[in-house]
Amino acid sequence: MDRADSASAIALFTRSFGGVPAVVASAPGRVNIIGEHTDYNGGEVLPIAIERRTWVALGPSMRHMSRAVSGSEQLEGQFDPRVPTRSGQWWDYVSGVSARFAARGAMVPALDIAVVSDVPVAAGLSSSAAIAVAMGAALASLSGFELSMREIALLAHDVETNFVGVSCGIMDQFASALARRRHALHLLCDSSVTHQTPLEESILIFDTAVSRSLRGSAFNDRRRQCNEALALLRRQHPNLDALAHATPDMVRRAGLPTPLDRRALHVVEETRRVRQVVQALEQTAELPGDVLLASHASLRDLYECSSAELDWFVERVMGSAGVRGARLTGAGWGGCAIAVGSRAALDAAAPAVSADYTQAFGRTARTWITTAQDGAAIHLG
Repeated sequence: MDRADSASAIALFTRSFGGVPAVVASAPGRVNIIGEHTDYNGGEVLPIAIERRTWVALGPSMRHMSRAVSGSEQLEGQFDPRVPTRSGQWWDYVSGVSARFAARGAMVPALDIAVVSDVPVAAGLSSSAAIAVAMGAALASLSGFELSMREIALLAHDVETNFVGVSCGIMDQFASALARRRHALHLLCDSSVTHQTPLEESILIFDTAVSRSLRGSAFNDRRRQCNEALALLRRQHPNLDALAHATPDMVRRAGLPTPLDRRALHVVEETRRVRQVVQALEQTAELPGDVLLASHASLRDLYECSSAELDWFVERVMGSAGVRGARLTGAGWGGCAIAVGSRAALDAAAPAVSADYTQAFGRTARTWITTAQDGAAIHLG
């Protein structure tokens, strides 16, 4: 995968539209260290921004309609910048952001928009949040409509849930907008309070090359099941305001029907695992591998969102010297997993595990090692 940068975004803009863009902004993908399927249940998460980013170059257009082109997609989108229609295509993320700015009173002209990205699509690394947040940052700069990065994250989340139609939590957009270099973002999803937790370690990301889409997966079914579990728990605990705020004992004693019992137990225990990891980082500056392994087992057995490829990776990489822990990351059902350990151990493990994976599944995995990076930024404008 070619690396994307400001120069490649400007070059695509110039080839497509002539001239140079008025603004260039970027936002990263993210990898979640721990806290899966907790964000939309009022729980806690611990993502980092990764080195892979999406870049948006834009400027006012002489046309009545906005046009968007992508360096990785063959389709070119055209839409009304103030009242776009959902198309089901990738440019819904940029058109939805344009419409949200207009609805808030910003002057949004017709735009020429060029997008380049090296965040893998459908891998669970939040390519959708990256494009929406980058578009939000770019449009805020162009329009002079002042929004904080937190506000841009919330706007991007609104676009994904209410315009694109994916019932996700706020983690992806907050990580892409607010992450800091050498830190993990400890996000309390019920209140949107954030804390920066120092994280110096390297993370191995293993892309199984099994595509996943939140719109096409069982994600919305799981969210519905969690809502049903919360409704049943509230019959016994009327003041329970979020599923993640229940205790494991409350869930075990509630007599929830299957599979609601398993879904709820994962959510409440996973939120507690986030706190364990934050505490370990604050005390020892080292990610606790056993907690990551417990998270994967819960996602596999209780939330049932793993896959044969993800399970294989976790088992195989744990046989590598110096690797302390591993788990699937993202919503699951394909996509990526991570492993933690010394940098030397991860460097040694990646090619060996990749070769064995190809032999086992006939697919070529993509691997890279990242550290915690900064969130969204303006580069021109």
